[in-house]
Amino acid sequence: MKNHQYKSKILWTGNTAESTKNYRSYTRNYTISIDGKTDILGSSDPAFLGDTQLHNPEDLLLASVSSCHLLWYLHLCSVNKILVLEYEDLAEGTMIENENGSGKFSEITLKPKIVVAEKEMIQKAVELHQKANEYCFIANSLNFEVKHQPEITYKEN
Repeated sequence: MKNHQYKSKILWTGNTAESTKNYRSYTRNYTISIDGKTDILGSSDPAFLGDTQLHNPEDLLLASVSSCHLLWYLHLCSVNKILVLEYEDLAEGTMIENENGSGKFSEITLKPKIVVAEKEMIQKAVELHQKANEYCFIANSLNFEVKHQPEITYKEN
């Protein structure tokens, strides 16, 4: 078994003149920094007084699941000689907020639209979504199922 380590730095940038005096006295803005990579500007979801222009943790979780699935799917397609020409995922997630303010994601559905090179590749291309889900590090770390609704077409060269 191999261990892989990751590090990030989160810097809160939302301190105002009033600091955290009350719930509305500060902004939720922060910067995610990882050595050698472009910073990501974040905030909370607008429902929790966040900046609508910035990524929030919920956006990033959904994007993490979707991108992890994409990368495993492309790998499995290459191993299985499925020629993927286009891939776009319109992922959706549902988070449930409890009365006390806590919450959790209850589901994520990936809705990839994929174009393969030949009609004969479509069936195997559909099957590989389940395999990609079994390998996806992020999906394996969640406590709920990630669903898939792929739409696969072909475009011969």
